[in-house]
Amino acid sequence: MEARGVMSKRYAVLHPAVFKLDGGAMFGIIPKPLWSKLIPADELNRIQLSLRVMLIRTNSRNILVDTGIGDYHGEKFDDRFGVIGPKNPLLETLRTSFNLRPEDITDLIVTHLHFDHVGGLGAGQAEHRAVFPKATLHLHRQHFDYALKPTLRDTGSFHPQYFRPIIEKANEEGRVNWLDGEKGTILVDGNDEILFSCSHGHTPWLVHPYDEKFIYMADLVPTSAHIPVPWVMAYDIAPGQTTRDKVRFYDFICKENLTMIFEHDLKVWGAKLVKKSQNDYEAGEIFPVTSLDPAKPGLIFD
Repeated sequence: MEARGVMSKRYAVLHPAVFKLDGGAMFGIIPKPLWSKLIPADELNRIQLSLRVMLIRTNSRNILVDTGIGDYHGEKFDDRFGVIGPKNPLLETLRTSFNLRPEDITDLIVTHLHFDHVGGLGAGQAEHRAVFPKATLHLHRQHFDYALKPTLRDTGSFHPQYFRPIIEKANEEGRVNWLDGEKGTILVDGNDEILFSCSHGHTPWLVHPYDEKFIYMADLVPTSAHIPVPWVMAYDIAPGQTTRDKVRFYDFICKENLTMIFEHDLKVWGAKLVKKSQNDYEAGEIFPVTSLDPAKPGLIFD
């Protein structure tokens, strides 16, 4: 990994909706008496999580990182996962907070293809259609291949019936920038650029976008409670690899003084990182969310 570039971007983290996942699955081998002190569970052992996405604006681009869960899965799905949010949650947030239309989004950076990260790519269930018709999709080629043929253990996390037609149509129209390899450049816009590096423990070829200020942790470190290296989700396809990925990323984050952005932390959108000793890290400065209303952005900042 390397950091470079002269930045003139404007950043925002958006909080269009919330959902719930099983607390035990979110924290793996960590005992409930420990994790429940940080994020309490409901009567079904589920914890409430944000569906946070990032908006990066340059002079010529409006760039989204991930798209949330969408609103078309149906009542049974929404009840199971405790989904709460307005109709068209991401579009409403973009419209009310930034006066942005779907056609104004120029780029979509997809960290990975789990349903809670790419649900906002499309709308409608019977006739599923792309929400952002002009956006270039930045997607890792090897991850896309894996998402079409995952293991039986994680097949439920992928909904190819929704994302595959949208991606294939975008590819036919020349609107997919296929990322390859462990690291590289996602896009360059004048003096602005966004880079990426991959982790593999949660799901193979998980993309982490970053620049000289921020790094999007996605599901490698989904909440601030997951900062300790052994605190790894049971959802991860290779938990031991996740711990190695975290140490590698943490050393880079500390070296470059980057701010981590947490995709699923309801109360904290980001944090600085401090290295205490070898393989031991903790949050330094913590950046709390200013609003927990799922119909409003969690925070807007430059």
